[in-house]
Amino acid sequence: MTTHPVAAAALDELRAHGLTLGCAESLTGGLLSATVVAVPGASDVHRGAVVAYAAEVKAQVLGVDLSLLDAVGTVHPDVAAAMAKGAQRVLRCDVALATTGVAGPGPSEGHPAGTVHLACAWGEEVHLRRLDLPGERAEVREASVRGALDLLLAVASSHARGTVGSAPQPHVEREEGRS
Repeated sequence: MTTHPVAAAALDELRAHGLTLGCAESLTGGLLSATVVAVPGASDVHRGAVVAYAAEVKAQVLGVDLSLLDAVGTVHPDVAAAMAKGAQRVLRCDVALATTGVAGPGPSEGHPAGTVHLACAWGEEVHLRRLDLPGERAEVREASVRGALDLLLAVASSHARGTVGSAPQPHVEREEGRS
């Protein structure tokens, strides 16, 4: 696996501020963490990952509220946010990325393949991004990793510039047709 330039840049931003990273992954199944650890020196920033593919694991390990999962399913921005906050707690990291959605090949929980929710928990803030991705299963997973890393770098860069507020309100972005 080659070093992903956005992963390297994001780790450099976190390193510069003395922050640690963790991941909570569902549809990416460990691919996000593998991409992060492919960057030389990642071990001084990356604390680890939880691959929470099943709803029960999301609840039992990451602490995602069962009533939330019962109400909205696993493919939802609030679930991504809860996964990221759970990763912060479980992995004892400053910043956490979470991925949940439908990689395909077909729909799940009434959502078409390519529906992806990402979250970046930074301190008390949670930044959310929805992706509606084209492509086959592997392409959706890879694009989800790119999207999560892009989100992390955007949030880290905003913090470095001091342009992110301190309110714990989720910030939501939506991107369509990324591949």
